[in-house]
Amino acid sequence: IHHAALPGVAGAVPQQQGRVVDRIVARVEGDVILLSQVRELAAFQRLVDGRAESDDRLLSELVEQWVVQAEANTSHFPQPSRSEVDREMARLAGRFTTPEAYAAKLRELGLSATAVRRMLTQQIFLTRYLDYKFRPSVQIEPSQVHTYYQKELLPELAKKHQPVPPETSVEAQIRELLIQREITNLTAKWLDETKGRLRIEIMPPAASP
Repeated sequence: IHHAALPGVAGAVPQQQGRVVDRIVARVEGDVILLSQVRELAAFQRLVDGRAESDDRLLSELVEQWVVQAEANTSHFPQPSRSEVDREMARLAGRFTTPEAYAAKLRELGLSATAVRRMLTQQIFLTRYLDYKFRPSVQIEPSQVHTYYQKELLPELAKKHQPVPPETSVEAQIRELLIQREITNLTAKWLDETKGRLRIEIMPPAASP
């Protein structure tokens, strides 16, 4: 699951020529996913990553979010604290040169600060739940750390003409990176298996006027 794209709850419904333009694009069990949710997720991805995925991938992300959210809610997983969300909001705004530049970007994307906070909160919640669910089953061997150092890190540093740190000084960072990589793999496998058991209906695209 694309963590930066985890948030995606329905927000402002887009307007066109004074009338609401929204429709159901998918059904998951008894719930619906709206076109406005796809558009909001695209706007959030542009804010965080500088670009958005295709509509098909955005819709797939929203279905996956539904799956993770449903299980996390069932297990009564705790929501992130206000202070943690505050830190992430500040970090996101800090990517821009001034508060005015950040506000201008939100206006350009049609996102409110409230919507961004809601989506960041969900992103933290879902990412942490997946970590809680899969981290205990991940085992990283010293040989895997060494292989990453030799075959991935060293060539990357050489390409950038950067100094080479001793393996022992980056061992912890490499181990965590490999853990996150395996959590991503386990998440993808679990999502595929879980979606296969759910009633998921993707609606055909709306006909052009």
